[in-house]
Amino acid sequence: MAKLHEVYLSLGSNIDAEIYLPKAMHLLRKDGDIKGVSGVWESRAVGSDGPNFLNACACFPTHLPPYELKEQIIRPIEAELGRVRSADKNAARTIDIDIVLFDETALNIEFWEYAFVIVPLAELIPDFEHPVRREPLHRVAGQLQGQTWIVPRGDVVIS
Repeated sequence: MAKLHEVYLSLGSNIDAEIYLPKAMHLLRKDGDIKGVSGVWESRAVGSDGPNFLNACACFPTHLPPYELKEQIIRPIEAELGRVRSADKNAARTIDIDIVLFDETALNIEFWEYAFVIVPLAELIPDFEHPVRREPLHRVAGQLQGQTWIVPRGDVVIS
């Protein structure tokens, strides 16, 4: 059997997020085990004037390589939950699921500067070294929380 990869996913929504984040987590669980889930965080939309986002991170071990994970699991979940892709990559969305870490290799490196990724990810792997800043994630998360409006949403449970 293929190697089991440790994958960290970033999930976000700014259309009925209180509904779609839990639904996305439920659908992920149908496709595999989830090893850990962060709390839910609210932040302003990046790159648009859209509604605020709710974001979380999850550890999703899988035997699939990144491309197959995206095509066989992530995209079908996004489609099932009504994700519409458009030319505006910052458009409002029911769900967005991105692979941010695959076997300790940072993917989508541009996301590693955003509080909405780092703050929830730091809950799961606080001592992991940030690939650009070369500091533990918990330290980078603290810095980003001081620079960006992001608040915990304990009222939204997705685990």
